[in-house]
Amino acid sequence: MNFVKELSWRGMIHDVMPGTEDHFEKEMTSAYVGIDPTADSLHIGHLVGVMMLKHLQRAGHKPIALVGGATGMIGDPSMKSQERNLLDEDTLRHNQDCLKRQLSKFLDFDSNEPNAALMVNNYDWMKSFTFLEFIRDVGKHITVNYMMSKDSVKKRISSESSSGMSFTEFTYQLVQGYDFLYLYQNYDCKLQMGGSDQWGNITTGTELIRRIAGGTAFAMTCPLITKADGGKFGKTESGNVWLDPEKTSPYEFYQFWLNTSDEDAEKYIKIFTLLGQEEISDLVTQHREAPHQRVLQKRLAEEVTIMVHSRDDYNMAVEASQILFGQGTAEQLRKLNEKTLISVFDGVPHFEIAKADLENGVNIVDLLTEKAPVFPSKGETRRTIQSNGLSINKERVVSVDQVIDQTALLGDRYILAQKGKKNYYLIIVR
Repeated sequence: MNFVKELSWRGMIHDVMPGTEDHFEKEMTSAYVGIDPTADSLHIGHLVGVMMLKHLQRAGHKPIALVGGATGMIGDPSMKSQERNLLDEDTLRHNQDCLKRQLSKFLDFDSNEPNAALMVNNYDWMKSFTFLEFIRDVGKHITVNYMMSKDSVKKRISSESSSGMSFTEFTYQLVQGYDFLYLYQNYDCKLQMGGSDQWGNITTGTELIRRIAGGTAFAMTCPLITKADGGKFGKTESGNVWLDPEKTSPYEFYQFWLNTSDEDAEKYIKIFTLLGQEEISDLVTQHREAPHQRVLQKRLAEEVTIMVHSRDDYNMAVEASQILFGQGTAEQLRKLNEKTLISVFDGVPHFEIAKADLENGVNIVDLLTEKAPVFPSKGETRRTIQSNGLSINKERVVSVDQVIDQTALLGDRYILAQKGKKNYYLIIVR
């Protein structure tokens, strides 16, 4: 597999330094992507860089994931209007361990092959570097004029909304550049990859390698992923879409991809899946012929959810979707875990009752008018039941004399009432 050509047809290359493709044809190459360790989970904004590393390893080359422990203590000025919060070492180490577990789903760290993936933390080689040593051994090789010419610096300094740039942030490109030099000298790393906003920082690294080590290294960036409507990719009303199932449930994760626009789905399926060019072309053709069937979105959501989570999580997400839109069964509902259940019915009206109310059983009419007022009156409750319009936990209520007790609880805590086809009510039992 030609690594550069593979990324090119997928739309994953923004800039690439001349000679990069030729170098990959000559030898197995080590390349790295820097990952911000300011959280204990990746989010889908990281996925483009991770997929670049995955394609790299599939092509027979060696991926290096660099956790920016030292740079995470500084903050990168690129495309940002203010400095980030700084982290302590214990937090950084915890985050690093969590990130490696997630990356292990994409990269093979344990293989005996020469292209086994590697994770490093730049804090390990920066923590004992004194300020005087750094400005003597690194800083003297790059001029202030060179650093000021970078877009990330110019935009930050000239921005009217900016309060300026601290010296700490100004030195960021030198620290990142030194990372590349260190990896070049210690791991024979010849390529750094990142988002297009990182081009200036990456090329500072290639310049340090040229000036200090007398070597040649390469740079490659991917486009910053955007949405067709101009909104920020990977953001929802509740914030980032995380890879950690505790932060973003597999159901919510699946729904994010399922709800992408047609235009975005055509772009995302190339970037975020391993499907081949011919298969993607066939899917695009099918989708354009019958867009209402959402073939692209369904396949995209399936591939990414399985890759990040599991086949079981994907199946549960599909079943949960069916439940919400009226096709699910009582058996499927009872299989949902609590987090998925809450995710599915987030936003529907909910009521709280005491568990003691169900100890001896309670009449369905009394439950839905007095304990949890789904209905304004007992008369309306009875009429709805008699017209087959009420379900409890996806099972039709057939009698106004039905008794609800603790055996009806989902996960020992919830009861789902459904009025008609689309009106849901969640009763939380405490």
